[in-house]
Amino acid sequence: MPSLPAPGIDRRLFLTSLLGVTAAAAGLTGCAESSAADAAEGASTAPLAKKVPAGTSLKIASFQNTQQLQFKLAELGELPFKVGGWLNIGAGPDVINAFRAGSLDLANNAGIPPIQAHYQGFDAKIVAINITRKPNYLFATKPGSDIRSVEDFKGRRLAFSQGQAQGVVLLRALKKAGLAYDEVELVPLTSNQFLTALQSGQVDIAPLGNTQAPAYLAQYESKGARTITTDVVDLLNLLWAPVSVLNDPAKAAAVAAYIPYWAKGQVWTYENPDIWNEEFYVKTQNLTLAQAKSISELANKPLFPPSWDEAIQWEQETADLLAEGGFVKKFDVGELFDHRFEGIAAKSVPAEYRR
Repeated sequence: MPSLPAPGIDRRLFLTSLLGVTAAAAGLTGCAESSAADAAEGASTAPLAKKVPAGTSLKIASFQNTQQLQFKLAELGELPFKVGGWLNIGAGPDVINAFRAGSLDLANNAGIPPIQAHYQGFDAKIVAINITRKPNYLFATKPGSDIRSVEDFKGRRLAFSQGQAQGVVLLRALKKAGLAYDEVELVPLTSNQFLTALQSGQVDIAPLGNTQAPAYLAQYESKGARTITTDVVDLLNLLWAPVSVLNDPAKAAAVAAYIPYWAKGQVWTYENPDIWNEEFYVKTQNLTLAQAKSISELANKPLFPPSWDEAIQWEQETADLLAEGGFVKKFDVGELFDHRFEGIAAKSVPAEYRR
């Protein structure tokens, strides 16, 4: 585990260096200081092809094999292109690294990874939006903690991932509670380190996904760990891809063809919680059926809006919040969205999932 940052160290320096996804680490000297908008000048605006050319292939992120299982259970049929690989990648920093390496073409993340990628000088765009209305995350305390509210976070060590959804949820919760960044200690970690950091007492608080909390409490609630719920929402669940992929007419057509499968898979999961609980949470995540049901009861109804206006507004607020803390530079997030794909997801689902 990484050591805690020394008091007074520059926040931007220790966060970006720890995440291991800086431009320097990728050998892109000076790119983090350059404007990603300059790189975006070559982004394609050509109309999307209506048919995917034969032989087209995409490498797609599918964390814990979720997408393949959804498509299989929902009986959505074969994709109209070849999948060059289903990568078990979920965390934003890992996705950005894979994009840079050319080993990944399309990923499913929250709203913050595209902002982080832009800050690092890597050009990628959002191609589909699913809006969430209920919290996907809560805050877990270390065993034996006396913390019972967000206001109690003052002076405590908080697990913070700058490039992931958990990071923005934490920042929004602090802002709502009236706590300034210098009133807490942000410990730079990635989400896959949060549980270990809680268990060892390296941090007092970590944001956990609704899917993680039951297993954590089952092991540590008897030792004084607890969870703190808030109404802070991570609004965006999105698909995004590197501009180099979207500039390829064949790959762009494949991305467009994939979006309806992605949307329909989420709708099926929402409408069939009993099957999903058993086939995914119990059989692949080793949760009890009771734990699985507690997760599915918190599930968001998918919402694929025909217009991305709300998503862009929320993404701008998120980028501004990060800029206020010195984590990124202020910019117009409108350039993160490829509007050629706007509305594709909405058209593929029933009306009740569009608003």
